[in-house]
Order: sequence, then C-alpha cells, then structure tokens
Amino acid sequence: MPLLPRRFERLKAVLDRRMGDLTVVLEHVDKPHNLSAILRSCDAVGVLEAHVVSLAGRTPTLNCTAKGSEKWVPLHRHAEIGELLQGLKDRGLQLFGTHLSQEAVDYRQCDFSGPCAFVLGAEKWGLRPAAAALVDQPVVIPMRGMVQSLNVSVACATLLFEALRQRQAAGRVPSGGEGVPAERYGRLLFEWAYPEVAAWCQREGRPYPALDPEGAISESLPRSLKMRY
Repeated sequence: MPLLPRRFERLKAVLDRRMGDLTVVLEHVDKPHNLSAILRSCDAVGVLEAHVVSLAGRTPTLNCTAKGSEKWVPLHRHAEIGELLQGLKDRGLQLFGTHLSQEAVDYRQCDFSGPCAFVLGAEKWGLRPAAAALVDQPVVIPMRGMVQSLNVSVACATLLFEALRQRQAAGRVPSGGEGVPAERYGRLLFEWAYPEVAAWCQREGRPYPALDPEGAISESLPRSLKMRY
C-alpha cells in the first residue's frame, strides 16, 4: 500500500527545508539523553545531518528524548575528529567551537548565515586541544548566574536556533529543496518514504524505483516488502 499523498507531501515539505550547509559535530558527547536532545533540535531547525566522535569502545545510543529524530537526521560516526573537521573545512564550512579561551567571543557577535558547523565537546572537559585548534572561531554563551555553562544539548539548541534566526533574517533559509545536494535529494526522499524498500534495494544492489507525483512506487516489487512508511 503506498503512502497517503498528504504524508508524502509532508515528507517532501520537510526535506525541502533541510539545510545541508549547517551541521553539528559532537566530540565525546556520549550520554543518550544529550545525543537524543541534540538530534531533536537538529530536526526542529532543519539540519540535514550530524556527526559524532565517541570515546574509544563506546557506541552512540539514543533514548526516547529523540522522539524519532534519528530517522530524519542521520548521526554519522567518525573515529577521528581531525580528519572530520578538516573535511568540513574543505567543503567550505566555517567551524564554530564552544570553547573557553582568550579568543572566544559572544555567540551573538558571530555570523552563522553562511555554511557552518558547531563543534561541541563533553560537558566535563569540553573540546580536546586537537579539536579546539581546528575551529575557526571559539564561541561562548554568556552566563549570568553561578553556573559557568549550559548543558551541552541546551547549548547546541541555542546556537542552532540563533543560526536559523540569522538565516531567516538574511533570506537564506531553503524552501524548495535547494539546501540539499541535488544528487542526494531523490534518494533521501525515497528513504524517508519507503525505508524498508530502500533497505531491500541496498541489499540487492539495485537502484531505487521511481516515484510518481503522489509518492507511489511506479513499478512492481515483491509483495513481501512493506511498502508503507
């Protein structure tokens, strides 16, 4: 049974607003609650994907706080942060790191309207020196109370929504899919609409079937496949 057209339109509308030039890099942020809350904020703002470098021997896990956001915002795992950060820089993203240093500035003084990534470390020790050395601009969120910092998931949400605010003010928020690389848009839309069929195609090494304008699959497939999201 195909998707209902209104469901397909909802998926397409969300993908149309995704921003491939805004992302989050998490270094040793391994608590399930924090990871889950960060992915939920990423989804809410329109981030296309996020990245994590975990402590050795740890596998990132999520909990109910994510509210299913992991289905819409892939969390890519990386073994080493230096290569990841350099790769983002090579793609033209400016790196803003939450890091207390003499060079750190109030996050509200920064321009997040262009391609950028927020690099955040674990709450206890923050970014390691190797990661801090690669960020283009360290930032701080000023505190007015006794505590010196926010929970990492709250800090991430603060930065993401400031980036969204700036991009809205500058007229740089995508609305028609222009924020997603063209070669990825169709694949992502199919994977969102038919995850089981997409997984089967990947196992079989075959291309995804075409979708008609209402989101129905345009060819016959094995009846055992779950066709609906």
